Amino acid sequence: MSSTSSPSPLLDIQNLTVDFDTPDGTVHAVKSVSLSVAPGEVVAIVGESGSGKSQIAMTTLGLLASNGTASGHILFHDQDLLSLSKKKMNDIRGVKISMIFQEPMTSLDPLYSIGDQIIEPLMVHKRIVRREAQAKALDLLRLVQIPDPERRMKSYPTELSGGQRQRVMIAMALANAPDMLIADEPTTALDVTTQAEILKLLASLNRELGMSIIFITHDLGIVEAFADRVFVMRQGQLLEEGKTVDVFESPKTDYTRTLLAAEPDGTKRPVDDSVEVVLEAKGVHVSYGDSPGLFRKDTRFHAVRGVDLRLREGQTVGLVGESGSGKSTLGRALLRLTNCEGQITYLGRDLLAISPQEMKPLRRELQMVFQDPYGSLSPRMTVLDIVEEGLRTHAGHLSKADRDAQALDALEKVGLDANVRNRFPHEFSGGQRQRIAIARAMVLKPKIVVLDEPTSALDRTVQKEMIELLRTIQSEFLLSYIFISHDLAVVKAMADYVMVMRDGEIVEEGMTQQIFEDPHHEYTKSLIASSFTLKDMLTNPA
Repeated sequence: MSSTSSPSPLLDIQNLTVDFDTPDGTVHAVKSVSLSVAPGEVVAIVGESGSGKSQIAMTTLGLLASNGTASGHILFHDQDLLSLSKKKMNDIRGVKISMIFQEPMTSLDPLYSIGDQIIEPLMVHKRIVRREAQAKALDLLRLVQIPDPERRMKSYPTELSGGQRQRVMIAMALANAPDMLIADEPTTALDVTTQAEILKLLASLNRELGMSIIFITHDLGIVEAFADRVFVMRQGQLLEEGKTVDVFESPKTDYTRTLLAAEPDGTKRPVDDSVEVVLEAKGVHVSYGDSPGLFRKDTRFHAVRGVDLRLREGQTVGLVGESGSGKSTLGRALLRLTNCEGQITYLGRDLLAISPQEMKPLRRELQMVFQDPYGSLSPRMTVLDIVEEGLRTHAGHLSKADRDAQALDALEKVGLDANVRNRFPHEFSGGQRQRIAIARAMVLKPKIVVLDEPTSALDRTVQKEMIELLRTIQSEFLLSYIFISHDLAVVKAMADYVMVMRDGEIVEEGMTQQIFEDPHHEYTKSLIASSFTLKDMLTNPA
């Protein structure tokens, strides 16, 4: 199937096939896909996790993994990118074609400041002096609405929230004003209001610079709001293509209709006040930087400010708020994964008063699924080794066969087949890596799990399955969840109690139904109001 949208496409992909050689055989990631992008056009590639969307982008940029092979043709300005040398690809990559990667934490160097990482490509490709590049980098951070950009120029990736890191990646991709921008899930870590701001920015650059955009996403709301044309993929094949309005109004395949109809649904029954409190936090405060001294300025940034939280057995507390509000920092602090002040009591034990050695056996009962799955999975371990790693640490009495059986059962529960056991993280899509991270946490049968954006990298159909899975596991083992998300539809379906964060503080909390139907705080009202379609937000700035 090929597109006929433009007689002279900027990018023309012809019969692209991408295969990966794995210990379990050949994986056919992309199967004879043809598509084209005209100058100044915005196209979207959609499909469920593992459908081959990202592999098309990585192959286009010459970033295919070492065990991957590609055949076919990728013509850019009538030059076949698959036939170019590494040196010639370097002249195109980052200059003529830029990419916003799906997982910003693994794409940003943790040893370099944010400013330096934007300045370097400007100096290399634009051949400008550092002072000029520094001014340009500052302008780019303002453009993507990074708060306090002068201070953030000196910050490191670990000091930024997931959404802020994503915005830095967008700034880097836009630095050299490319002819084409490939955006791979660029807004999954962003709340709806920030999504709209970023999309408005990309739309304006598309209009003003004539920059073509390939938008790879599972979020159909973004596609409807943003793309001129859409390509629908499944299991490496291109199933359907056409103008966005035509595909949305008259989808031709059952799969496309399923994608369009998928929305998180259902509600969680509230836990009674008589149920045991398993975790209680009082006055939790997290700050970064130095306190003021005789010859030292106060450089502290207060990420979490005096938060109280109570979690009961079998309860799901939803933490919502904009990017950078402190949600993830609070989640890590509650499990003693970052330094904090205050009091955190788990089943009667003050976690801040015990030693790291005393904390170790409690790790089995207190698990976290991190926002960036690729950064939390060892690239040198197979999936089986990753999932059973916790069992080796906390269940040493189990035999290797028992550990393998439990790990494979956990993988099966999150929708991954046992034949992936010997594959490595880089061989999976972002959504599949997220499922591996969930399996790794659940295999230990913990009492409390902090889920940090666990569904943000998943398409809506898989989100529904994952929500049902998490509910089932919770009911079976009386698990307690702290569910961190910017996706209010998912929070509404998962949580029975909601806490709204802004600038490190809880501004409102209450039962889920009350928060969504009768919010009291103006910030909560604005968050809920922002959950209407992005199409409306983009066409109606008010």
